[in-house]
Amino acid sequence: MDRSNREPGDRSTTRSGFLHLDVADAPRGGASAWLAARVMDAIASGALPVGARLPASRDLATELGVSRGVVTEAYRRLAEGGHVVGQGRAGTVVAHAPPLATPEPDAPPRPVPFAEPDLGVFGALRAAEASIDLTPGVPDLAAFPRSAWLRAERAVLHDLPAGGLGYADPAGVPVFRAAVAAWLARYRGISVPPEEIVVVAGVAQALAILARLLPAVGVDRVAVEDPGSFGARRQLEAWGMPTTPVPVDALGLDVAGLAADGAPAVLVTPAHQFPTGVLLDGTRRRDLAHWADDGGWILEDDYDAEHRYDRPPATALRATISDRICYAGSLSKTLAPALRVGWMVVPPQLRAAVIAAKRDLDLGNPSLPQLVLARLMDSGDLERHLHSVRLRHRRRRDAMVGALRTHLPDATIHGAAAGLHLTVTFAGDPGSDVEVAAAALERGVKLHPLSWHRAAPGTPGLVLGYAAATPSQIVEGVAALGDVRRQGG
Repeated sequence: MDRSNREPGDRSTTRSGFLHLDVADAPRGGASAWLAARVMDAIASGALPVGARLPASRDLATELGVSRGVVTEAYRRLAEGGHVVGQGRAGTVVAHAPPLATPEPDAPPRPVPFAEPDLGVFGALRAAEASIDLTPGVPDLAAFPRSAWLRAERAVLHDLPAGGLGYADPAGVPVFRAAVAAWLARYRGISVPPEEIVVVAGVAQALAILARLLPAVGVDRVAVEDPGSFGARRQLEAWGMPTTPVPVDALGLDVAGLAADGAPAVLVTPAHQFPTGVLLDGTRRRDLAHWADDGGWILEDDYDAEHRYDRPPATALRATISDRICYAGSLSKTLAPALRVGWMVVPPQLRAAVIAAKRDLDLGNPSLPQLVLARLMDSGDLERHLHSVRLRHRRRRDAMVGALRTHLPDATIHGAAAGLHLTVTFAGDPGSDVEVAAAALERGVKLHPLSWHRAAPGTPGLVLGYAAATPSQIVEGVAALGDVRRQGG
């Protein structure tokens, strides 16, 4: 039966899975025009992007319960408008999208409320338009090893049996956990068997899991470095774990202050403290180990330890402390945050609970990216990529240090020996770092005021990322900062 001739309102038709189309919505005798219009709407909205393949006319006609001629006529109209094109055996694909309606040209951009740091502000700044992005925590995304990734992905799919596409162990794919164990031994001095590694969706998820589980072992709040990562602090708080600030100085976390605070757990970034860039002093490391021996829990965020330039590598705390330390790392700063792949190493008394929590959250990370990453690690491609980006990051770091000395000669530079960012403070009355950041954004330069990452009042400053900008952009951005400072923010 050709349902293009059905009565309006007849609901006895077949609904298609493609765009959830129901030919019962078509006007009498106008099924082809209706179908062409619905497909055009999907192309304009982006639901069918350029390059998307439309269903075969015979298949779509069967799904809708109409004659094939209805569908071929709709496709002919779309082709005449230049919106789709036939590609022989490849079928009919979207070739052009009509322009979407644009907002009024005088509509002002959404302002970034700099004075009120919260996760919404960070998101607003991330979305704000700027010609030069000096926000911290972003690697050189243009350097992502696309060719190596595609080679590894093709090899994985070629070798993967059908069973490999099913649900995997929520703790992670065994071959990837083995590759991570080898990586940690090589780069972080951590010697653990693969069975002790739990794969997670980045450090953020690791903190979310720990916030849920630590109360069971007597942790009712977590001390955090101050200044320290605002995002990490808020991640703990969002999952119901209160935090208290402990000062950071030129030697790293003030362990005496931690002991005086009385918090049963602490979150630290010992290899490259965020945002000051301080390396936790050897004496402080021993003091922190003694603090843990007395019953404290350590949450180690090893967020960018592979990136170092002017100093030897610092081993992870987990390399020397095995009890009462929960270690978390990721590939966000080595490859890209978009992968959402990280790992945890936790003490035996927490491991089963962590795996159960991971199962409850999402049944485990996707298997295919883990298999691709394992191949990149085992083949040496990831190590070669790391060496390459270290050179790029170092050149960009050098460009930023040179530009700061030229355009902001009163700035004191902190944490430039490693990582993907540095922090600057200023002599005399520095004024408001929030006002400087707001004025910089007006000039097209994005950065973080240091005060955003403080829980208690302290010295203002700026946190500047250099990995994602070219050397010329860095020099231009720092020159703009110099102008802002000379004009008083």
